[in-house]
Amino acid sequence: MAVSKSQLKLLLVLVIFIAPVVLATLAYQFWRPEALSNYGELIEPAEFKPAGLSTASGEALDAAVLRGKWLLVLVQQGECDPACAQNLYLMRQVRLATGKEQQRLDRLLLSDRPLPEALAKEHAGLRQARYAAAGELGAYLSEAAAGGRIHLIDPLGRFVLRYPPRADGSKMLKDVQRLLKYSRIG
Repeated sequence: MAVSKSQLKLLLVLVIFIAPVVLATLAYQFWRPEALSNYGELIEPAEFKPAGLSTASGEALDAAVLRGKWLLVLVQQGECDPACAQNLYLMRQVRLATGKEQQRLDRLLLSDRPLPEALAKEHAGLRQARYAAAGELGAYLSEAAAGGRIHLIDPLGRFVLRYPPRADGSKMLKDVQRLLKYSRIG
């Protein structure tokens, strides 16, 4: 049985339109990229529950003030050492570098003691909360897990990313900008 010229053209047109769909389906099923585009470590979805936190003045912290914005969180035990000061600086610079989107991003320091006055003035707008016991902070923010890391929490109160102890600010900024660009919340 011979294939006519018109049947061959029809078959070719079908292949041209069906092949990309088949190839895309196969790639989706069997190919996984080796490198991810985010710098921070993705965290399994868990909710940030700020129970047992108090403001710098000793009043119970209202969890509602922490919702609705992206939140950069740093946990510090004891006095704010140079690594803590560097992380506070990094959080401030990342927020400022987001430009017009900076109102969508907030910063929070969780500490067992207040920040020194000079450092607090340097980081105006930084929210501070005190905790009584590190165990109350949850799995991701307990001292052993946090260890000088900055965490990013979404506007709905879920952990998204965790950065290494000495994070690279430009890579962190790239992550935050990408999330702010594609996010419809916060």
